[in-house]
Amino acid sequence: MTTAFDSLDLAGATTLSNRIVMSPMTRSRAYGPGQAPTESTAVYYAQRASAGLIVSEGIQPSVVGQGYPSTPGLHSDEQVEAWRKVTDAVHEKGGVIFAQLMHTGRIGHPSLLPDGLIPVAPSSVAAKTQVFTAEGPQDCVVPKELTPAEIEQTIADFVSAARNAIAAGFDGVEIHGANGYLIQQFLSDNVNLRDDEWGGTVQGRIRFGVEVAKAVTAAIGAERVGFRISPGNPYNDITESDPSSLYGELLTALNPLGLAYVHLMEGPDRELTRQLRKQWQGTFILNPFTHPNPTGHESLSLVEDGTADAVAFGALFLANPDLPARLQQAGPFNTPDPATFYGGDERGYTDYPTLGQ
Repeated sequence: MTTAFDSLDLAGATTLSNRIVMSPMTRSRAYGPGQAPTESTAVYYAQRASAGLIVSEGIQPSVVGQGYPSTPGLHSDEQVEAWRKVTDAVHEKGGVIFAQLMHTGRIGHPSLLPDGLIPVAPSSVAAKTQVFTAEGPQDCVVPKELTPAEIEQTIADFVSAARNAIAAGFDGVEIHGANGYLIQQFLSDNVNLRDDEWGGTVQGRIRFGVEVAKAVTAAIGAERVGFRISPGNPYNDITESDPSSLYGELLTALNPLGLAYVHLMEGPDRELTRQLRKQWQGTFILNPFTHPNPTGHESLSLVEDGTADAVAFGALFLANPDLPARLQQAGPFNTPDPATFYGGDERGYTDYPTLGQ
């Protein structure tokens, strides 16, 4: 029987020491010049290098892709150099780390962007939600509808960021197609109102995500590329009328690329998860639905029963830098402090104790 503590091969290129994945988590602590990570970021990720795979916090692939304060980018030489210190620190501890490329699309605010830029989306439909800014919570604005030429440029931005990630020492990248951000906005019924080749039919709505994946794999190799999805997730004002069909078609289109993995952020529909697990031909990472509790020790059984090849842990990894060791002995676990999740100093970031401490 396979367990979460067995090794895992990703597309014949990377061997993970275990099947416990550190889920991507926004921390909003890129206080370095030009939205670059700091020395504390290197400490934070290196502390968690015993994960089989670390997926970084969301990293914007372009200036206009930023949706929150103090989130890091991978679109400048300065950012590449800063991330290299992070990846070096993780590798020195024997870890594997992928950069999550996250373009937030319409989820953002002009006050977070320079030079008069406004957030972009497949169609000019404002999200019925708020985002945090330096002035406090603000309503999302009506975004700029991307032209076909701008869509192609956005795909090129993902490619450039992926190349930058490899230059910065990341072992690969995860394309963020979940949580109501740009790729899921193209997938959705309520944000993508286009009637051109980038919308309308299911094939049109999946096209942007598929083209991003194709372009990135062509640039850095499919074995270095993961893809995250959250089928039916209404977060950030998203509507998907038929997730089963939509994501079935998406995975069918992605299968031939030979990606390193698909990473599914699960909703309450476990049957949909099982369907997509069967349809996906490669490694399947699951961030299981455990609301209102964080993913815990009990989710290790999802590897044992074949529901997933690996399990991603979020808040529990945030609070327990040595989480695999704690999971192996079923605890004890530090309790995450939500007050320190976003922004701040070392408190709630690098000061959670290990078992040895």
